[in-house]
Formats: sequence, structure tokens, C-alpha cells
Amino acid sequence: MEEPEGIPTEQRKNDFLTRGCCQTPKLYQKNDGLFQHRCSKFDSFDWLKSIPPSQNLKPFDIIEVRFKNSRKDYFRLPPEMEVHVGEIVAVEASPGHDIGIVNMVGELVRFQVCSRKQDSSSEEIKKVYRRARLTDIEKWIAAVETETSTMFRSREIAGNLNLQMKINDVEYQGDNTKAIFYYTAEDRVDFRELIKLLAEEFKVRIEMRQIGARQEASRLGGIGSCGRELCCSTWMSDFKSVTTNSARVQQLSLNPQKLAGQCGKLKCCLNYEYETYVDALKDFPNTETLLKTKKGDASHQKTDIFQKLMWYSYLSDPFNLMAIPVAHIKHILDENKKGILPEKLEEYAQTVEKKSEVGNGIGLDDLTRFDHL
Repeated sequence: MEEPEGIPTEQRKNDFLTRGCCQTPKLYQKNDGLFQHRCSKFDSFDWLKSIPPSQNLKPFDIIEVRFKNSRKDYFRLPPEMEVHVGEIVAVEASPGHDIGIVNMVGELVRFQVCSRKQDSSSEEIKKVYRRARLTDIEKWIAAVETETSTMFRSREIAGNLNLQMKINDVEYQGDNTKAIFYYTAEDRVDFRELIKLLAEEFKVRIEMRQIGARQEASRLGGIGSCGRELCCSTWMSDFKSVTTNSARVQQLSLNPQKLAGQCGKLKCCLNYEYETYVDALKDFPNTETLLKTKKGDASHQKTDIFQKLMWYSYLSDPFNLMAIPVAHIKHILDENKKGILPEKLEEYAQTVEKKSEVGNGIGLDDLTRFDHL
């Protein structure tokens, strides 16, 4: 895609933002301000920077290099080569070489490699070839600027083949010899013919890589129902399992229209306060236990966790709800164990509420179909 004429270079779209670059690389400059800590969601704070390394410990020769979106990897430095965070380097790829930005160096990488249970002495770790030369950066810029147009053209080709898939991102290798096409599909797709057509069209090596719905949302971005940018596209670096149990514990209405995010799966933010609710519920009595009174037995209906209120109703009158503090509930249960029955629950109720006899069942279907890893 060609840039519109008459627009200053600094005001044009920056295709390198997804790589953690605050500006497009310049061919005849040092690119010192290319990478800044505010522009990368994979940025890391080097908390070991002010701690001098041990004299008996050799400097760690592995660095972390980031590429487009969430792709990053570890590479081994050649002897006597020293790099800094933000520098552009040429690294080993298969085939050829790739261009990336140094994301982490030093002892912090040692801890990262250990946490991932990788062997730092393994020969499978790829190598850093050199700092990017002028010709390397020139090829890199040319490759990145064609990614958007390549994505739209590949969608047209896939549509002409009637393939049930969506190509949502393209990443060119730094030497412009290979392209990774990221796609989503509900069923298995036979894209052998598609690979042939793409190779003929773009004259590069083609790799197809399937991603999930949440990975697609993190790449495309968007605005959530909260009015903020999607967490997965701004700061989240990994995805944790979200299940309907997270909504049930937080006493949320099981309405899929409210609980599903932009990706069609359960919202990641359902996990944010889940442990707080689990911890708060430890002080609550078992909701399956009936409260026995002389007026009749009462069953649990709902819970207000942070006000520490539990709503009960008589089995004979299920539409009259009474909010009773947890301390009173525990007292009644203790009395029941001793065989003592209080006169009625109204004596302990803080508020009384009457609910409609006709419940609203809209959206209260089985949400287990939204559960995912």
C-alpha cells in the first residue's frame, strides 16, 4: 500500500508499532529512539540493573529478541559482542535471517530462561548474527510496509477458493524471503492449494499458522464493554483459563451477552477478582444447609458477599426474601445443631424483599460452551 502524498513522514502510519517501535526506522540514523519502554506491552523492568554481577559469574550470553505482536525468542550472542535494549539485530532464522529488537539482556534473561525450564547450554538456541546493517534495515522496512496489502490480497485469494477461514495477520521475515500467515478457522482447513497460489503471488516461502479467537482479538485490538482498549491487546502477555465457575462465584448473572468479550469467549476480566471472592466466601456457611425455624424451613437464595448478607426464603413462601447477616446465620445453625428452633427468621432479617413469581430466563442457558483454555 502506497502512502498518500503530501503527508509528512512523521505523521504517517507507523507499521512498526506492533514490533515495539515508537517510530519507523531511519536508514541513515542510529535509531537510538526507535524503541522506548512505553510503546511495548512486552517491555520488562530490569530490576537487576543496579545490582553488580558476581565476579565469579560469566556474563550471560543469551538475549531476548522480540518480533511482531507476541512473538519473541532467545538467541545466543557471539563472543565479545555486547548489545543493549532497543538495538536492532539480525538473528538466525529458518531459512535465512530475521530482524528483531533486543527486548532484554543480562542476568534477567538468565532468570527468564530458568523459569521456562530451558537449557541455556543447548545448541538448539539460535544465534545472533550481527547488529542490523543498512541493507538489513532497508529490506526490513520494505517487507513490513507490504504486510497490510499482502493480508488483504490473501483474503481475496482464500475467498475465491471458498475456504472457511479468516486470515487476520501477516508477518514477513526480516530478509523478505518468508511470510507467516496467521488465520482462524472453526474446522480443519485444506489450504494446500492456497499455499501454492500465495507462493506464486508473493514470491516468498509461505507458512500458515492457526491461532485462537483470543489471540485474534489481541492482534486486531478493539474497545471492550468497559470503554477501555482490550486488555489482551494492551498489556496481557498470556492467557489463563476462564470458566463459568468464575462468574458463578462472583454471583454474576449467567447472561452470555454480558459475559462474552469481543472474541466471543468469556471475558478475561472475570478472573481479576475471582480469588478475592473465593477468599471472602471462606467465612460464609454452606448454602446447601436449611435454616430450621418454628415457622418453617428456609433455603438459601442469593448472597451479597461484601456486605456479608445471605438471602433466605421459606420453602412454603419462596417469593419473600430476607437478608440476614452472616453472623446471625451462623448463630441459627449452631442453635439448630443443639435442637433449638428460633420463632421466625424475620427477627434476624435486615431487609425483606419480594421477588416476582415469573422469573426472567433470558440468557440463562448453559454457558459451558464458552469455557476455554
